[in-house]
Amino acid sequence: MDKLFDGEFRLLEVLWEVETPVNSTRLVALCKERLGWTKSTTYTVLRKLCQKGAAKNENAQVTPLLTRTQAIQAQSEELLSRAGNLPLLFTAFLSGRKLTLQEAEELKRLIDESQEGKV
Repeated sequence: MDKLFDGEFRLLEVLWEVETPVNSTRLVALCKERLGWTKSTTYTVLRKLCQKGAAKNENAQVTPLLTRTQAIQAQSEELLSRAGNLPLLFTAFLSGRKLTLQEAEELKRLIDESQEGKV
């Protein structure tokens, strides 16, 4: 999947939050209300999402083709490839940041499940 730009991800977030499929006219209204976008901006971003296979617009009914998890996973894969390796990515992410006990326990659980092949 091609990289999703910020605006594309934001439009997907609108789609994930509403019952889909959503009428394209309603989507324009939602994007104006939530994102401050014009009709032209909404349709331009939607067209790009459709070209990338992340959404479909058939008979003025718009449906996301990616789940939130799939989109985040694709974005994280790209970020990981830029960072070079997972430890370096985490080092950069955590630099100057203190994890809460709950966050640390959740990360430990995810690592354990990954090693066991459960994730």
